[in-house]
Amino acid sequence: MKINYRTTGLVLATLALASVAALAQDVEMKVARSDAMKAATSKVAPAYPSMAKQLRLEGDVEVEAHISETGSVESVKALTGNAVLVSAAVDAMKHWKFTPFTDGGKAVKAVAPIMFTFKL
Repeated sequence: MKINYRTTGLVLATLALASVAALAQDVEMKVARSDAMKAATSKVAPAYPSMAKQLRLEGDVEVEAHISETGSVESVKALTGNAVLVSAAVDAMKHWKFTPFTDGGKAVKAVAPIMFTFKL
């Protein structure tokens, strides 16, 4: 069997470029907390969990919001905070809306840290 190395090389190069392009599309722009807060157009406050009220729990919860090209929150990851308070912050964050973030005039996915403070 005869192998055409030139054709094989072109096919591999094309596949490599396609892979890089696909990865580049999934890269999220990292946004500072202050910039994310400025871009937020709808901020839903978390409901204070009744158990946290009974236990008189207070504190900060930091989440990481993954924001789509349209400005909606695709997913939320808890970074820090009391477990009793975390679920309320994550649930609220899922309802936030943002002005789409752009790179070179094109709307892009973004990731931003957001802090919620629970105080009785």
